[in-house]
Amino acid sequence: MIQKNTSYPLTFHLFSDEPLPGLDPSIKKHPEPGQKKGCYHEKYNYRKEAALCDDALGGLTGQRVFFFDLDVLITGSLDELFDYPDGDNFYIINDWNTRGNHVGQASCYSFVVGKLGQIKDYFEANSESVINNFGTASQEYLSDQVLKLFGSLNFWPEEWFKSFKFHCLPVWFLRRFVVPAKPPVSTKVLAFHGHPDLHDALNGTWREKKKHRWKIWKKLYKCCKPTRWIADYYA
Repeated sequence: MIQKNTSYPLTFHLFSDEPLPGLDPSIKKHPEPGQKKGCYHEKYNYRKEAALCDDALGGLTGQRVFFFDLDVLITGSLDELFDYPDGDNFYIINDWNTRGNHVGQASCYSFVVGKLGQIKDYFEANSESVINNFGTASQEYLSDQVLKLFGSLNFWPEEWFKSFKFHCLPVWFLRRFVVPAKPPVSTKVLAFHGHPDLHDALNGTWREKKKHRWKIWKKLYKCCKPTRWIADYYA
């Protein structure tokens, strides 16, 4: 989807310790960064918001990189987005679920490798206290650390990034009857954070691992009509 929506030549980098047979040979695979790998446990997964801040990330020191979650939908040209960053600044989405300008939504962010290493180092040295403070909210940890380093968060233009949950799903009592709306034409990236995920929205399902006590009540609003227009963008 990214390649289809930019005129720029790009290199994709993957950081994983898992064997991945069949991986596209054009993708550069690297070991997972992080010196204290035991602190990156599954329940509190800070691999994205801490480990990727590594100052030597894949030999990319000094280069600007862009992170995209795998569960985003690219709906418009990314050329403006790739041109947007200024200097060594860090850029992220202004979190839709948080009032104020102190939390970034990490479905897409950009930074210059070598400028955020302190964030990884602090987490690895203090993972227990960080997790006690932030729990599973790893993007809040990243935002807090960027604020301490640079004094502010730089946000992408609001019209470029939209949330399927907040901007496409109809009001809860209409979800069983109305197909989610397409994002505005100015949208470049549509994020599927939480539930439903991209594939569930496409198929009209709503799966969650957690069992809720009031299951019948939850079903009244935890539902989504099949959203076939997703297939127009998804590749």
